[in-house]
Amino acid sequence: MIAIEPARSSDFSLIQTFAYRTWPETYGCILSKEQLDFMLDKFYSLENLQLNVTQNQLFYIIYDNEIPIGFLGIQHHFEEMPITKIHKIYVLPDNQGKGIGKSAIEFVIHNALKNQSEKIILNVNRFNKAVLFYQKMNFKIVQEIDISIGNNYLMEDFIMEMSL
Repeated sequence: MIAIEPARSSDFSLIQTFAYRTWPETYGCILSKEQLDFMLDKFYSLENLQLNVTQNQLFYIIYDNEIPIGFLGIQHHFEEMPITKIHKIYVLPDNQGKGIGKSAIEFVIHNALKNQSEKIILNVNRFNKAVLFYQKMNFKIVQEIDISIGNNYLMEDFIMEMSL
């Protein structure tokens, strides 16, 4: 049974482990190893995860039969608007394709509605196969964006949204 529970700061090392296990499979064909390592170190340091929390990002651990298998990072009232933003959503590779991502999106929808959001947005790498998953979940591509993240690296993303 899938359960999604709030993460505590003591769970940040688990979130790091999930990121380091999922990113190489998710982005290994898209990004160079150097960019992958740069981004993991930048986004998933304990300091950056704590900074995300101070900036109103909420983290959740996804469990399957009480075994942690993924995580979410979301923010309600993004930019002080009636928007919930999914910052992070990753499920361990061995658990993908089992409906867990769908359960996670349904969890976000439920919480977004409780927080009076009118839509949910997310950024996704333009070359990530997850674009198709999000489209099946009724997200629409609304913008193409390149974000400089340092070291001459870009995040080449789509911004996707779902109206609630």
